[in-house]
Amino acid sequence: MAKAAKKKVLITGARGALAQQVITRLKDQYQLVIVDFRRRVVMDSDIPSYFVHITKRGFEDIFREHKIDGVIHLGRMSTDEEDRFSRYNANVLGTQKLLDLCLKYKVGQALILSTFFVYGANAYNPAPLDENAPLKASELTKNLVDSVELENLSQLYMWKHPQLNITILRPCNIVGPGVRNSISLLLSSKRAPVLIGFSPMMQFIHIGDMTDAIVVAYKKNKPGIYNVAPHDWVGYQDALLACGCTRIPIPSIPPVVPRVICEILNLKSFPPYLINYFKYPAVIDGSLFAKTFGFKPSRSLDYIFDHYKRKKTKGAD
Repeated sequence: MAKAAKKKVLITGARGALAQQVITRLKDQYQLVIVDFRRRVVMDSDIPSYFVHITKRGFEDIFREHKIDGVIHLGRMSTDEEDRFSRYNANVLGTQKLLDLCLKYKVGQALILSTFFVYGANAYNPAPLDENAPLKASELTKNLVDSVELENLSQLYMWKHPQLNITILRPCNIVGPGVRNSISLLLSSKRAPVLIGFSPMMQFIHIGDMTDAIVVAYKKNKPGIYNVAPHDWVGYQDALLACGCTRIPIPSIPPVVPRVICEILNLKSFPPYLINYFKYPAVIDGSLFAKTFGFKPSRSLDYIFDHYKRKKTKGAD
């Protein structure tokens, strides 16, 4: 009896540390096709790799050449990359083109990586926030409009085109080896700024656990919107202490002050448009994802923080 052909999965954002781990985990079970718009990524010789922007005409050639069965869209440009207009072009228009191609070429499954940033951070947030909470980030800063619009667009396609089997994941702060987002850089630094009078509760998920979450969500294929987070959280200042950081208190107002002081003191800073996330909590409820997929993170906060503490001991900043 002939052996069934492996399903073919397109993974975007292949350059990222998270995508690299997902690729490694799935390459033996699926035929993978990988793409990144920043540079060509070479994994194994038998994995086709493309360097093309998601909004360009050449992106459709991937769908023409390969019969794609599913998509794992990890190519969302994060808030610390490029300007907000470039992010909007890549995240919103790019995702729209991706989903249109999924429809055109009858792709049967799509997993889209979003972020907890879409909820916004303010003093009146309930804790924890479940998936039905309003997405208020774009009301607080224009720099997060693309993140919210990506979500709204994906939800529209999810309800209008159920045949796409869309799963949207909203993870908390992803941290760990290879991660270069704002919070990971702060935890990695020997000296980190804190806003005087503020230490919001934060959640952290190890990149290995987030890889597990993506893999199980794709394999089980249960469409919907899911927060991905552990059931514990910690104050931002306590997290810095646990990572061996020296805290540098700085005033939070006027808004330009934190950035200027961080530049003067040569400190790694938080992007101005994320300043509220270092003042107010945005704690999310990951119980729906945990129950639906039988998921439980295996790396504790102590394990996560120990990684950053060891980096400092080795002299890595």
